Amino acid sequence: MLIFKMAAEGGGKEMNEIKTQFTTREGVYKLLTHSEYSRPNRVPFNSQGSNPVKVSFVNVNDQSGNGDRICFNVGRELYFYIYKGVRKAADLSKPIDKRIYKGTQPTCHDFNHLTATAESVSLLVGFSAGQVQLIDPIKKETSKLFNEERLIDKSRVTCVKWVPGSESLFLVAHSSGNMYLYNVEHTCGTTAPHYQLLKQGENYAVHTCKSKSTRNPLLKWTVGEGALNEFAFSPDGKFLACVSQDGFLRVFNFDSVELHGTMKSYFGGLLCVCWSPDGKYIVTGGEDDLVTVWSFLDCRVIARGHGHKSWVSVVAFDPYTTSVEESDPMEFSGSDEDFQDQIHFGRDRANSTQSRLSKRNSTDSRPVSVTYRFGSVGQDTQLCLWDLTEDILFPHLPLSRTRTHTNVMNATSPPPAGSGGNNPGSNGNSSISSTPGNSVPTQLPRSNSLPHSAAATSNSKSSVMDSAIAAGVSKFATLSLHDRKERHHEKDHKRNHSMGHITSKSSDKLNLVTKTKMDPAKTLGTNLCPRMEDVPLLEPLICKKIAHERLTVLIFLEDCIVTACQEGFICTWARPGKVGLLSSQNQANSPSGTVV
Repeated sequence: MLIFKMAAEGGGKEMNEIKTQFTTREGVYKLLTHSEYSRPNRVPFNSQGSNPVKVSFVNVNDQSGNGDRICFNVGRELYFYIYKGVRKAADLSKPIDKRIYKGTQPTCHDFNHLTATAESVSLLVGFSAGQVQLIDPIKKETSKLFNEERLIDKSRVTCVKWVPGSESLFLVAHSSGNMYLYNVEHTCGTTAPHYQLLKQGENYAVHTCKSKSTRNPLLKWTVGEGALNEFAFSPDGKFLACVSQDGFLRVFNFDSVELHGTMKSYFGGLLCVCWSPDGKYIVTGGEDDLVTVWSFLDCRVIARGHGHKSWVSVVAFDPYTTSVEESDPMEFSGSDEDFQDQIHFGRDRANSTQSRLSKRNSTDSRPVSVTYRFGSVGQDTQLCLWDLTEDILFPHLPLSRTRTHTNVMNATSPPPAGSGGNNPGSNGNSSISSTPGNSVPTQLPRSNSLPHSAAATSNSKSSVMDSAIAAGVSKFATLSLHDRKERHHEKDHKRNHSMGHITSKSSDKLNLVTKTKMDPAKTLGTNLCPRMEDVPLLEPLICKKIAHERLTVLIFLEDCIVTACQEGFICTWARPGKVGLLSSQNQANSPSGTVV
């Protein structure tokens, strides 16, 4: 029985062998063993019962040309190093800052990219007991502690991020399902806050803090049911995507606190979320083992990807590999269609997420082929890379390229409803599409609306938030590139929980939210959660086991990819052509496939 199982999964030795390189159409990505960051003793961390290892990056623009800084948490410890990436070996004996916490553990962190200098950086750290600390690891100053008495929220911090374009506003999500907007200039008060309803909608409510003097939190968001696992701001900073343990993605206009759209997971909670660099698509991952691609403009699922064998813990777009290629005009008819917008990706890291989507040059009638690259890592210790190609993005128009990485399920195969999270994509007949004609079944419901600039949807009236917190909020500027971090905690997730079993455990959750519990069976087959056979099923470009423990970090940088696992090892994978002298140094000395 065991032999059969091993054979089915690819055989004994290969199954546990950790990959140190992989190949895509761009070339070979190589693990740089000497660029590995961890605790100074390099001993694998015993991760049982601890919070996920997270990584944050910031560039301090110092004159040496080595301005990258890395922060990561392992258990009760928090480290801050110069990050040398593909250039030089990591020197773990000299952390710029190291902190060990008692009674609580760091769970997540975020740098303010707007204010970072070589002399000072503002780092927010969230904790398992609910507090948020603002520290400067260069000046070694602990400047402020928020929710210190846990009067605002007693539950674990799941996600903390600076509001894009702001030097003082930050947003904090908790496992209670609540989010709070803070201003670093304000205090939290000595008593529990009192709230006044500002706005409510289906399964969400937003409250302002009632007090004579301005105090934190400025706003309280109550979103969905169960933990709010992660949120992400859109590249222009105007929208906020939240994923929750109830399995819902909810996208809000952040200024007007209006709900823009929702999506339901195929099964279980959603654990991670990210935006495409142009803000047109959102990718989520979660307990259904799938990655799901959602169109921001059409508010619908356009594809799912099945490659992981367990929960997906991080999803992230790669702005440096997302590409636009010109194609042979003979392959395309109807060249006046305006779907072939061009995506220009700056090589400059600060500009890469502001990738402008502009129409193709009118003097050139040749269409372009758009490919978005994104990646995912999961509890199955595997890294998957995915390409989102124009046959998925624009299925109702002729294709200008025939190559595709799409596995579209046969529309006659029965839906795997009730199969839980167990390999929903493996239910019988599926055909790999090889020609444009059969890449999407003709009976799929498709929207004919073509993507337009997201700015058209965001001309909101006078901002509700501006009036609610007056001078506390300025207009949000553009988000500079910073890491996508995974924000969930395994202890809260039980494999066989459907969303019907999950209820809020928070005693301070207000009853004003309209709690219309949705039966998962009723959402399946609707626009919220299409059946498996109703949307294309992507196959990963690569799917490689790269760690011994579950993976918790995936960040795309210009010259490398950074991953991390729960043992506390942060790995750097050099992009093709970016491997310097470092990779050849003594790499043969380390045994193949082991993490040193």
